[in-house]
Amino acid sequence: MPSVESPTVTPGSTHVPLASSVRSGPAADELARISEKVLSATRISFDEALWLHEHADILSLGLLADAVRRRKHPAPIVTYIVDRNINPTNVCITDCGFCAFYRRPNAEGAYVLSREEIVAKVEELVALGGRQVLMQGGHHPYLKTAWWCDLIADLRARFPEVNAHALSASEVDHLAKLDKRPVEHVIRDLAAAGWGSLPGAGAEMLVERVRKIIAPKKTPTDRWLDVHRKVHEAGLRSSATMLFGHVETAAERIEHLQRLRDLQDETGGFTAFACWTMQPDGVPEQHKYPKKATPGVYLRVQALSRIFLDNFDNIQTSYVTQGLEMAQITLRYGCNDFGGTMLEENVVSAAGCFHLAPIQKLERVIERAGFTPVQRNSWYGIVDPRRPELARGPKNPEEARVPNATQRSGSERGASARGAEARA
Repeated sequence: MPSVESPTVTPGSTHVPLASSVRSGPAADELARISEKVLSATRISFDEALWLHEHADILSLGLLADAVRRRKHPAPIVTYIVDRNINPTNVCITDCGFCAFYRRPNAEGAYVLSREEIVAKVEELVALGGRQVLMQGGHHPYLKTAWWCDLIADLRARFPEVNAHALSASEVDHLAKLDKRPVEHVIRDLAAAGWGSLPGAGAEMLVERVRKIIAPKKTPTDRWLDVHRKVHEAGLRSSATMLFGHVETAAERIEHLQRLRDLQDETGGFTAFACWTMQPDGVPEQHKYPKKATPGVYLRVQALSRIFLDNFDNIQTSYVTQGLEMAQITLRYGCNDFGGTMLEENVVSAAGCFHLAPIQKLERVIERAGFTPVQRNSWYGIVDPRRPELARGPKNPEEARVPNATQRSGSERGASARGAEARA
């Protein structure tokens, strides 16, 4: 551990060190040492990441994150996907205090969309060249796996070019409980119906102390990770997320990233990581949370995620929660992907965020940052019909399939673990 005394960072802290704090002395030496590791593509440790979080100035973090981004993505392009968010239902029984979107069963405003309504929404997406439909519906007490399989299979048959990027680890776990059967069987049936990938939603903060405060009824940390592990073992890809700026400490932010990095070492199944700040306005338990984290804190964590998650290829910005101007800045703080066009978004909008943008505006923002906007699919394959010369990567879930982790030999798993240990 560094010898420099670390300032105390309380939950929801807006602490942002000044550049002058690392210009000389032990702090400057420590920043130089860690920076050399990052620039030489050497993995940094938990303690080093925490030191950067607490001491490094925002410009130094940005330079390091941008260097990692350019090493992984030397071409000056930024990807995005034409997609739509559809919430087939807002009924949920987990009662998360940070969610302003959900309704209890039979409450005023509770709904379940009809099949016709869902199909009409996807038709609108297809008319705009859409590639993905993000579908999440909370923890409905009566909609079991068969309901989701029927929906996904129907959409797959009608719109074969649109991937069902659906559910979340906590929802899949919920389905297993409703069905009273192993989660592996739920994953198998969803995949057979045409399920293409699993979003990273429901992670919030992968630290049990925090989860017991903000989402005590939601799937615990180890279970969330194990559902993603089993999805990867089934050959499907998933993404990872982090919600921060609420009751967590700086060390717990790094713990969350560490758990993701460890699982990625094990399976290699994550396509991307995205993080965003808590949106406290109007949520059921607003009194529990501090004011929304400052832009400086957001950039700090965003950059640190790119530096620490050395085994993730893609880091996604969050323009829906942070706004287009901040998202543009993050393209120089480690982000290489602008996420989805989100032609419809309900969850964070319910908490007062209204930063959706049409495709043309999104592309102009990317271009003004000095990059070429390029459309991708759910598996980060380049599929922009305007730029066929850039086409690369997987075109479908079959091409993106994760090598089955259960079939890897003990020696391979051991070598992977030893390699991770050596990098740490």
